[in-house]
Amino acid sequence: MTDDINVGKALDYMRDNAPAFAKAKAERIYLEQFRKSKKALLINECTEGTGQVRESYAYAHPEYILLLDALKIAVEEEEKLKWMMISAQLKVEVYRTQQANNRAIDKAHT
Repeated sequence: MTDDINVGKALDYMRDNAPAFAKAKAERIYLEQFRKSKKALLINECTEGTGQVRESYAYAHPEYILLLDALKIAVEEEEKLKWMMISAQLKVEVYRTQQANNRAIDKAHT
């Protein structure tokens, strides 16, 4: 299993995809924060009813639901990139362990 680990490829993946991961995380955080602002804007847009009615209006509003859909996509993209990065990191760790084991075996035979 560990014989086919290409450490250079794993390191290249991490380097090449770090900007995409950072962008995905920034997008997710932005949308989480904007969700609060959007809710407040929609609550203020509704001029009738109690606070609970206005909050319900905001949560049910199509623009709020659209924002939640965008947040879902952003979280999915961030998580995908995060786990791909973790996978690449683990490949490097497995390779390092394999190399250390090989050195120990070589040393034991000398």
